[in-house]
Amino acid sequence: MAGTTDYSPAMAIQWCPGCGNFGILTAMRRALVELGLEPSQVLMVSGIGQAGKFPHYLHSHVLNELHGRPIPAAQAAKIANHELTVIAFSGDGDGYGEGGNHFISAITRNVNLTYLVHNNQVYGLTKGQASPTSDFGFVTKTTPKGAWEPLRPLALAVACDCSFVARGFSADIEHLTDIIKSGIQHNGFSLIEVLQPCVSFNHQNTYDWYRERIYRLGRDYDPKDRINAFAKALEWGERIPIGIIYQKDRPVYEDQLEAIKDEPLVKQRLDPTQFEPLLNEFM
Repeated sequence: MAGTTDYSPAMAIQWCPGCGNFGILTAMRRALVELGLEPSQVLMVSGIGQAGKFPHYLHSHVLNELHGRPIPAAQAAKIANHELTVIAFSGDGDGYGEGGNHFISAITRNVNLTYLVHNNQVYGLTKGQASPTSDFGFVTKTTPKGAWEPLRPLALAVACDCSFVARGFSADIEHLTDIIKSGIQHNGFSLIEVLQPCVSFNHQNTYDWYRERIYRLGRDYDPKDRINAFAKALEWGERIPIGIIYQKDRPVYEDQLEAIKDEPLVKQRLDPTQFEPLLNEFM
Protein backbone atom coordinates (compact mmCIF):
# COMPACT_ATOMS: atom_id res chain seq x y z
CA MET A 1 0.00 0.00 0.00
CA ALA A 2 1.40 3.43 -0.94
CA GLY A 3 2.14 5.78 1.94
CA THR A 4 0.87 9.32 2.27
CA THR A 5 4.32 10.78 1.57
CA ASP A 6 5.16 8.61 -1.43
CA TYR A 7 3.89 11.23 -3.86
CA SER A 8 5.28 14.29 -2.05
CA PRO A 9 6.76 17.01 -4.32
CA ALA A 10 9.90 15.86 -6.08
CA MET A 11 11.20 19.44 -6.33
CA ALA A 12 10.33 22.99 -5.32
CA ILE A 13 6.91 24.04 -6.70
CA GLN A 14 7.10 27.09 -8.94
CA TRP A 15 3.44 28.00 -9.47
CA CYS A 16 2.11 31.40 -8.42
CA PRO A 17 0.71 31.57 -4.85
CA GLY A 18 -3.01 30.85 -5.07
CA CYS A 19 -2.76 28.97 -8.37
CA GLY A 20 -5.53 26.41 -8.88
CA ASN A 21 -2.91 23.81 -9.72
CA PHE A 22 -2.17 23.33 -6.01
CA GLY A 23 -5.66 21.93 -5.45
CA ILE A 24 -5.27 19.56 -8.39
CA LEU A 25 -1.92 18.39 -7.03
CA THR A 26 -3.44 17.65 -3.62
CA ALA A 27 -6.39 15.78 -5.16
CA MET A 28 -4.14 13.72 -7.44
CA ARG A 29 -1.83 12.74 -4.58
CA ARG A 30 -4.78 11.70 -2.42
CA ALA A 31 -6.35 9.71 -5.26
CA LEU A 32 -3.18 7.75 -5.97
CA VAL A 33 -2.61 6.95 -2.31
CA GLU A 34 -6.25 5.97 -1.72
CA LEU A 35 -6.12 3.66 -4.74
CA GLY A 36 -3.06 1.98 -3.25
CA LEU A 37 -0.92 2.64 -6.31
CA GLU A 38 2.84 2.60 -5.78
CA PRO A 39 4.84 5.33 -7.57
CA SER A 40 6.60 2.60 -9.57
CA GLN A 41 3.22 1.59 -11.04
CA VAL A 42 2.42 5.07 -12.37
CA LEU A 43 3.65 6.93 -15.44
CA MET A 44 2.83 10.62 -15.78
CA VAL A 45 3.17 12.22 -19.21
CA SER A 46 2.86 15.95 -19.79
CA GLY A 47 3.19 18.59 -22.47
CA ILE A 48 4.34 22.20 -22.11
CA GLY A 49 2.84 24.88 -19.85
CA GLN A 50 2.11 25.34 -16.17
CA ALA A 51 0.15 22.07 -16.26
CA GLY A 52 3.16 20.47 -17.94
CA LYS A 53 5.16 21.02 -14.75
CA PHE A 54 2.65 18.96 -12.77
CA PRO A 55 4.46 15.56 -12.85
CA HIS A 56 7.68 17.20 -11.62
CA TYR A 57 6.01 17.73 -8.27
CA LEU A 58 5.10 14.08 -7.70
CA HIS A 59 7.31 11.02 -7.29
CA SER A 60 6.58 8.56 -10.10
CA HIS A 61 7.79 7.77 -13.61
CA VAL A 62 7.72 10.99 -15.67
CA LEU A 63 7.88 11.76 -19.37
CA ASN A 64 7.77 15.34 -20.68
CA GLU A 65 6.70 15.74 -24.29
CA LEU A 66 6.47 18.55 -26.84
CA HIS A 67 3.72 21.17 -26.72
CA GLY A 68 0.40 19.42 -27.39
CA ARG A 69 1.98 15.99 -27.67
CA PRO A 70 1.54 14.11 -24.36
CA ILE A 71 -1.28 11.87 -25.60
CA PRO A 72 0.63 9.99 -28.37
CA ALA A 73 3.46 9.15 -25.95
CA ALA A 74 1.01 8.17 -23.21
CA GLN A 75 -0.85 5.85 -25.59
CA ALA A 76 2.42 4.26 -26.75
CA ALA A 77 3.51 3.65 -23.16
CA LYS A 78 0.19 2.05 -22.26
CA ILE A 79 0.24 -0.20 -25.31
CA ALA A 80 3.84 -1.28 -24.63
CA ASN A 81 3.17 -1.88 -20.93
CA HIS A 82 -0.54 -2.11 -20.22
CA GLU A 83 0.19 -2.97 -16.59
CA LEU A 84 1.21 0.66 -15.99
CA THR A 85 -1.28 3.24 -14.76
CA VAL A 86 -0.77 6.02 -17.31
CA ILE A 87 -1.94 9.58 -16.64
CA ALA A 88 -1.44 12.41 -19.13
CA PHE A 89 -1.59 16.11 -18.26
CA SER A 90 -2.26 19.21 -20.35
CA GLY A 91 -3.46 22.74 -19.99
CA ASP A 92 -6.38 23.97 -22.09
CA GLY A 93 -4.01 25.40 -24.68
CA ASP A 94 -1.74 22.37 -24.80
CA GLY A 95 -4.64 19.91 -24.86
CA TYR A 96 -7.33 21.60 -26.93
CA GLY A 97 -5.19 23.93 -29.08
CA GLU A 98 -1.84 22.44 -30.10
CA GLY A 99 -2.98 18.94 -29.19
CA GLY A 100 -6.56 19.05 -30.43
CA ASN A 101 -6.04 16.48 -33.18
CA HIS A 102 -4.47 13.99 -30.77
CA PHE A 103 -7.31 14.63 -28.31
CA ILE A 104 -9.95 13.56 -30.82
CA SER A 105 -7.95 10.56 -32.07
CA ALA A 106 -7.40 9.30 -28.51
CA ILE A 107 -11.12 9.46 -27.78
CA THR A 108 -12.00 7.32 -30.78
CA ARG A 109 -9.15 4.85 -30.18
CA ASN A 110 -10.05 4.43 -26.49
CA VAL A 111 -6.68 3.45 -25.02
CA ASN A 112 -7.00 2.83 -21.28
CA LEU A 113 -5.43 5.96 -19.81
CA THR A 114 -6.50 9.06 -17.90
CA TYR A 115 -6.18 12.55 -19.42
CA LEU A 116 -6.32 15.44 -16.95
CA VAL A 117 -6.75 18.86 -18.57
CA HIS A 118 -6.13 21.90 -16.36
CA ASN A 119 -8.49 24.54 -17.76
CA ASN A 120 -7.69 28.08 -16.63
CA GLN A 121 -8.90 29.60 -19.92
CA VAL A 122 -5.57 31.30 -20.67
CA TYR A 123 -2.04 30.42 -21.73
CA GLY A 124 -0.52 30.88 -18.28
CA LEU A 125 3.13 30.04 -18.95
CA THR A 126 3.42 32.58 -21.78
CA LYS A 127 1.76 35.37 -19.79
CA GLY A 128 -1.96 35.21 -20.34
CA GLN A 129 -2.88 34.98 -24.02
CA ALA A 130 -6.39 33.82 -24.91
CA SER A 131 -6.79 30.03 -25.17
CA PRO A 132 -9.34 27.83 -27.00
CA THR A 133 -11.61 27.95 -23.92
CA SER A 134 -11.44 31.70 -23.16
CA ASP A 135 -14.93 33.15 -22.72
CA PHE A 136 -16.44 35.29 -25.46
CA GLY A 137 -15.19 38.86 -25.16
CA PHE A 138 -12.23 37.95 -22.91
CA VAL A 139 -9.61 40.68 -23.45
CA THR A 140 -5.92 39.75 -23.62
CA LYS A 141 -2.87 41.04 -25.49
CA THR A 142 -3.69 38.68 -28.36
CA THR A 143 -7.42 39.48 -28.26
CA PRO A 144 -7.60 43.25 -27.57
CA LYS A 145 -11.17 43.37 -28.90
CA GLY A 146 -12.20 40.24 -27.01
CA ALA A 147 -11.91 36.51 -27.63
CA TRP A 148 -14.20 34.75 -30.07
CA GLU A 149 -16.59 31.89 -29.29
CA PRO A 150 -14.87 29.28 -27.07
CA LEU A 151 -14.47 25.60 -27.77
CA ARG A 152 -16.71 23.34 -25.66
CA PRO A 153 -14.33 20.37 -25.26
CA LEU A 154 -16.59 18.24 -23.05
CA ALA A 155 -19.40 18.48 -25.60
CA LEU A 156 -16.89 17.53 -28.30
CA ALA A 157 -15.84 14.53 -26.20
CA VAL A 158 -19.43 13.36 -25.71
CA ALA A 159 -20.12 13.83 -29.42
CA CYS A 160 -17.11 11.59 -30.16
CA ASP A 161 -18.45 8.99 -27.69
CA CYS A 162 -15.57 9.34 -25.22
CA SER A 163 -15.95 6.52 -22.72
CA PHE A 164 -15.49 8.73 -19.62
CA VAL A 165 -16.07 12.49 -19.48
CA ALA A 166 -15.90 14.41 -16.21
CA ARG A 167 -15.28 17.88 -14.83
CA GLY A 168 -13.97 18.96 -11.44
CA PHE A 169 -13.10 22.19 -9.66
CA SER A 170 -9.64 22.65 -8.16
CA ALA A 171 -11.04 24.24 -4.98
CA ASP A 172 -13.36 21.27 -4.31
CA ILE A 173 -10.58 18.83 -3.47
CA GLU A 174 -12.68 16.04 -1.95
CA HIS A 175 -14.99 15.91 -4.97
CA LEU A 176 -12.08 16.16 -7.41
CA THR A 177 -10.26 13.32 -5.64
CA ASP A 178 -13.27 11.05 -6.14
CA ILE A 179 -13.50 12.00 -9.83
CA ILE A 180 -9.81 11.26 -10.40
CA LYS A 181 -10.15 7.87 -8.69
CA SER A 182 -13.16 7.03 -10.87
CA GLY A 183 -11.30 8.10 -14.01
CA ILE A 184 -8.25 5.98 -13.20
CA GLN A 185 -10.43 2.95 -12.40
CA HIS A 186 -12.44 3.32 -15.61
CA ASN A 187 -11.40 0.88 -18.33
CA GLY A 188 -10.89 3.16 -21.32
CA PHE A 189 -9.90 6.73 -22.19
CA SER A 190 -10.91 9.01 -19.33
CA LEU A 191 -11.11 12.78 -19.87
CA ILE A 192 -11.14 14.83 -16.68
CA GLU A 193 -11.26 18.58 -17.14
CA VAL A 194 -10.46 20.62 -14.03
CA LEU A 195 -11.58 24.23 -13.76
CA GLN A 196 -8.50 25.91 -12.38
CA PRO A 197 -8.40 29.68 -11.70
CA CYS A 198 -5.31 31.55 -12.88
CA VAL A 199 -4.78 34.25 -10.26
CA SER A 200 -2.15 36.08 -12.32
CA PHE A 201 -3.67 36.39 -15.79
CA ASN A 202 -7.38 35.58 -15.61
CA HIS A 203 -9.16 38.02 -13.32
CA GLN A 204 -12.56 37.15 -14.78
CA ASN A 205 -12.94 33.42 -14.05
CA THR A 206 -11.92 33.66 -10.39
CA TYR A 207 -12.59 31.35 -7.44
CA ASP A 208 -15.59 33.45 -6.47
CA TRP A 209 -16.87 33.51 -10.07
CA TYR A 210 -16.82 29.70 -10.16
CA ARG A 211 -18.28 29.25 -6.68
CA GLU A 212 -21.33 31.31 -7.68
CA ARG A 213 -21.99 29.05 -10.68
CA ILE A 214 -20.69 25.54 -10.03
CA TYR A 215 -23.00 22.77 -8.87
CA ARG A 216 -22.44 19.04 -8.39
CA LEU A 217 -24.43 16.59 -10.48
CA GLY A 218 -26.79 14.76 -8.13
CA ARG A 219 -27.39 11.07 -7.50
CA ASP A 220 -30.41 11.18 -9.80
CA TYR A 221 -28.22 12.15 -12.77
CA ASP A 222 -27.59 9.30 -15.24
CA PRO A 223 -24.17 9.61 -16.96
CA LYS A 224 -25.13 6.84 -19.39
CA ASP A 225 -27.75 9.06 -21.02
CA ARG A 226 -25.71 10.45 -23.91
CA ILE A 227 -28.24 13.04 -25.11
CA ASN A 228 -28.63 14.49 -21.62
CA ALA A 229 -24.85 14.34 -21.14
CA PHE A 230 -24.36 16.39 -24.30
CA ALA A 231 -26.72 19.05 -22.94
CA LYS A 232 -24.85 19.10 -19.62
CA ALA A 233 -21.52 19.38 -21.43
CA LEU A 234 -22.80 22.50 -23.20
CA GLU A 235 -24.07 24.11 -20.00
CA TRP A 236 -21.89 27.13 -19.20
CA GLY A 237 -22.40 30.62 -17.82
CA GLU A 238 -24.90 31.04 -15.01
CA ARG A 239 -24.74 27.32 -14.15
CA ILE A 240 -21.72 25.02 -14.56
CA PRO A 241 -22.02 21.28 -13.70
CA ILE A 242 -19.19 19.27 -12.20
CA GLY A 243 -19.02 15.50 -11.78
CA ILE A 244 -19.09 12.51 -14.15
CA ILE A 245 -20.97 13.83 -17.17
CA TYR A 246 -20.79 10.79 -19.44
CA GLN A 247 -19.62 7.20 -19.04
CA LYS A 248 -19.89 4.22 -21.37
CA ASP A 249 -18.37 0.77 -21.71
CA ARG A 250 -16.51 0.54 -25.01
CA PRO A 251 -13.90 -1.87 -26.41
CA VAL A 252 -10.42 -0.83 -25.27
CA TYR A 253 -7.79 -0.48 -27.98
CA GLU A 254 -4.97 -2.49 -26.40
CA ASP A 255 -7.32 -5.40 -25.66
CA GLN A 256 -7.66 -5.90 -29.41
CA LEU A 257 -3.92 -6.34 -29.97
CA GLU A 258 -3.08 -10.04 -30.09
CA ALA A 259 0.65 -9.48 -29.55
CA ILE A 260 0.18 -8.06 -26.04
CA LYS A 261 -2.99 -9.76 -24.83
CA ASP A 262 -1.17 -12.31 -22.67
CA GLU A 263 1.98 -10.39 -21.76
CA PRO A 264 3.04 -6.72 -21.97
CA LEU A 265 5.46 -5.94 -24.78
CA VAL A 266 8.13 -4.81 -22.30
CA LYS A 267 8.17 -8.30 -20.73
CA GLN A 268 8.49 -10.17 -24.00
CA ARG A 269 12.07 -11.22 -24.68
CA LEU A 270 12.54 -10.22 -28.28
CA ASP A 271 15.64 -11.19 -30.21
CA PRO A 272 17.04 -8.00 -31.84
CA THR A 273 18.09 -10.07 -34.86
CA GLN A 274 14.42 -10.80 -35.57
CA PHE A 275 13.77 -7.22 -36.56
CA GLU A 276 15.81 -7.26 -39.77
CA PRO A 277 13.80 -10.07 -41.44
CA LEU A 278 10.62 -8.32 -40.30
CA LEU A 279 11.68 -5.04 -41.86
CA ASN A 280 12.65 -6.81 -45.07
CA GLU A 281 9.06 -8.00 -45.44
CA PHE A 282 7.96 -4.37 -45.79
CA MET A 283 10.74 -3.22 -48.11
